[in-house]
Amino acid sequence: MSTSESGPRIVTLTSDYGADSLYTAAMKAAIIKHDPSVRIVDITHGIRPFDTNQAAFALRTTADHFPKGTVHIIAVNTNPAEDYVHKVMELGGQFYVGLDDGIFSLIADREPDALHDISVPSESDILTFPERHVFVQVACHLVQGGVPAVIGPKSNGWMDSEWQRPLQGADYLQGVILHVDSFGNLVTNIDQRLFKEVGKERPFNIPLRAARMNVTKIHRAYSEVPSGERVALFNHMGLLEIAIYHGADGSGGGASQLFGLKVGDTVRIEFDNAAQVGSLL
Repeated sequence: MSTSESGPRIVTLTSDYGADSLYTAAMKAAIIKHDPSVRIVDITHGIRPFDTNQAAFALRTTADHFPKGTVHIIAVNTNPAEDYVHKVMELGGQFYVGLDDGIFSLIADREPDALHDISVPSESDILTFPERHVFVQVACHLVQGGVPAVIGPKSNGWMDSEWQRPLQGADYLQGVILHVDSFGNLVTNIDQRLFKEVGKERPFNIPLRAARMNVTKIHRAYSEVPSGERVALFNHMGLLEIAIYHGADGSGGGASQLFGLKVGDTVRIEFDNAAQVGSLL
């Protein structure tokens, strides 16, 4: 595949560097030095330190919006160990460059098109910044239309890892919060398919901080409730999201602030065990 023929050269960055990090500037400078024509897109630098699950979630929810030929640099937990090696995954015409600590299996929803170990030498004797001294040169090679086979041999496999799946029973679902956005909206790992499968169109209750705050209805849009009111819906990813319409943390209060919930906390849906009633969706 030649990205020069198929569209713009795009390299994305996902990291746990935090805001205003000098590491981010160093990465961008290195990419520009290799190829000034590359468009650099910051997916996020707000990943929690070493949080592979959060990094994978960020890429799963954004990668499909990019064209084929895009290269994603994963600058999270990048230092190799005996069982963890640097790899390139090709998936859906895009490339992912990072440390195989299980993140590739979390990103992919199917078998990858190709998986290669990275064997190119580092551009520096300093081994503490492989995303700058290894990943950048690999990304620039790929985004210019280079083939992964030049980077290293085909990999024998990847480290397996799985999303924390919701617990389920006849009358309940129990998930976790995967992501809290800048508005304080809570994105869970409960998807619409599972909600329908377990709920069977029964009334339900999502307990929050107090009974008066509980959620008992799924909406289709934020604007279906008054400003400042709680709302639950299935977002563009098909995941259950709990929000405050026109709310934001630090400015009137988002769902995270008002309900005292954060990434990793539990969200439970309790279904009525009575006979089925009319559709709730």
